Amino acid sequence: MGEAATTPAYAESFAEAADDFGVLGPQLWEPVSTATIVRTRPMPGERVLDACCGDGASALPTAELVGPEGHVDAVDAARAMIDRLVTRAGGDLPQLHPHVGDVLEWDEDGYDLVQCVLGVFFFDDPRAGARHLVELARPGGRVGLTVWAPGAIDALAEVLFEALLPHRPELADLDPDDASPVMRSAATPGALAVWMTGLGLVQVRADAVPRTLELTPELAWGFARGTGMRALFGDLGEETVEEVRTAYLAALAEREIERVDVGTLVGVGRRPE
Repeated sequence: MGEAATTPAYAESFAEAADDFGVLGPQLWEPVSTATIVRTRPMPGERVLDACCGDGASALPTAELVGPEGHVDAVDAARAMIDRLVTRAGGDLPQLHPHVGDVLEWDEDGYDLVQCVLGVFFFDDPRAGARHLVELARPGGRVGLTVWAPGAIDALAEVLFEALLPHRPELADLDPDDASPVMRSAATPGALAVWMTGLGLVQVRADAVPRTLELTPELAWGFARGTGMRALFGDLGEETVEEVRTAYLAALAEREIERVDVGTLVGVGRRPE
């Protein structure tokens, strides 16, 4: 039943980041997921695929909304994330079915709703990966995709990049756009709607969800180690990572960066009947 056998390259970073990822849950992942499911509207009795589910920020409330007659397959490539999801669910949601694997190899289809919150960017080919997700929805089913808005977490990424350069000089050859989590082809609500229409969806609506988050040192470091930015660290040892942490937090304080942009874009469309 749809099990994905392989693990994509990005999964290792998120497996290592599970604890730091969790630090951001109440302030970041859960509000972003709430903004998504308000628009994807999981309904009682529906079958849902939650792709790149992390530790369940969108899968858990979705399972509550579909109720005991519904079914939610929550798929993530990082076992540590799925372990956290299972712990958070606490055995109280039998309609929630967690799976470890690459969602791009998931072959069960016919879902009333397929949703992916901040996951499409990590696919090697975001368009091909998103098209695969579309194909898993039933005719008439809904597909919801959430991506970062332009400017999201840019200030933190810039400061982290500078803190890492003395220890990883090879980063100087990295194109900043390649390290950005923003999908340049879907960087506005209109562009996201056009992009999703190009995947074969109809009746697409995309909204901007602006939001900023007040930073604490713990949250700022959580962004560095609990998001895709973690990949910038490479294989630095613990002592060096601590040096980076000190430099990073000091630079944030010096530049008086006290809030971070965490705006998103949410698009929802239907697969044609």
